[in-house]
Amino acid sequence: MRLKIDEKADALYLRIDDSPVFESEEVSPGIILDFNDNNQVVGIEIANLSKRSSGINYHSLQYEIA
Repeated sequence: MRLKIDEKADALYLRIDDSPVFESEEVSPGIILDFNDNNQVVGIEIANLSKRSSGINYHSLQYEIA
């Protein structure tokens, strides 16, 4: 799993696996899901990241394992 944040594009991309993207679908404004040929989600893009959350620090990420 990889997480990429593009400050210039103001977007976050979470890549779940390395299978080729077969199709993409915008499921909500600025939320795009990438699917493989088995219709499984393999990537998630969130556009306009700074407008969705105030005070984003692109250089410090936190994650939690539940």
